[in-house]
Amino acid sequence: MPTPLGDAQRALLDRFTAGELTALARLISLVENGRDGFEALLDVLHPRLGRAHRIGITGPPGAGKSTLTAGLIRHYRAQGLRGGAVAVDPTSPFTGGALLGDRIRMNDVARDPGVFIRSMATRGALGGLALTTREVADVLDAFGFERVIIETVGVGQSELDIAAAADTTVVVLVPESGDSIQTMKAGLMEAADVFVVNKADRPGADRLARELSMMLHLRLGQLLRNIPAHHGVDLRRTAAPSGPVPAAAPTAPSDSWEIPVLRTTAETGAGVPELAALIGAHAEWLDRSGQRRRRRRQRLAERVREQVGRRLHALAWAERGGAAVLEEALPALEAGEVSPYQVAAGIVRAAVPE
Repeated sequence: MPTPLGDAQRALLDRFTAGELTALARLISLVENGRDGFEALLDVLHPRLGRAHRIGITGPPGAGKSTLTAGLIRHYRAQGLRGGAVAVDPTSPFTGGALLGDRIRMNDVARDPGVFIRSMATRGALGGLALTTREVADVLDAFGFERVIIETVGVGQSELDIAAAADTTVVVLVPESGDSIQTMKAGLMEAADVFVVNKADRPGADRLARELSMMLHLRLGQLLRNIPAHHGVDLRRTAAPSGPVPAAAPTAPSDSWEIPVLRTTAETGAGVPELAALIGAHAEWLDRSGQRRRRRRQRLAERVREQVGRRLHALAWAERGGAAVLEEALPALEAGEVSPYQVAAGIVRAAVPE
């Protein structure tokens, strides 16, 4: 069980509950840095979760993800909704620092009191997110933001964590992506709920949209006809228009989500209202189909697994002397007298006695 809250933590939580942005920033810092007692604070906030719709924005560097995020925030603010954003930047393997330039690009909306933007460094984490990105999104949710946008580092072979962290995942590409579509793994195609061709005023945007549409339809093959994709999407019914879709949400009930391809020019705001409408339509589909509940159950189960792994790791290596056992066993390992599996089994037994 998490340790009880101290006086300082209770005072911080009271200010947080009162809606103070400085308290929100302080609490996020405690969580991001793993300070003592952060788990106790998250434990108290857990019953408040589930009000925000979480939107993941991913795509290659230079695709305009930050500009698109800022456009979405402006759109939501015009609707009277508050928005929180978590922008993840890569950490330098040489200095350990990060530029955190996403916040600079969203500086104009950051001054709005109904907006809170947090930049985070990956600190070596893979998957496109920082180690505590999901926990920070929880804090923003508990604070009362109706929309929480998570912007990843960029598209890579393993950067699919956003699909597990967001309710709606938007994959952003640009005409200059060229043959990068051909290198995209099938997992990314399945992770997307909406494809966006940004900078659509540039040459090649129509061709890119057509290629995306064709790639989506390639998954109509007989070998994949019984394999459900992300969010239970049935790609046999996929439609991918090459231009902006109507802003109105679909009214006919459907058991599947049709993955659209939308063109935007985030710099001028073109297509942003249509994207917000698509995200809203997807949110309605999640509720109508029961997929939101399934997704959030999976998210909670994965969070428990992660916490168990972290606790067992700390228990084995720090609290029960696993590091010392390994150091002592190295000569025997080098001599071939014991195997790594025997040493590992000994460390596990010491950490979790039968």
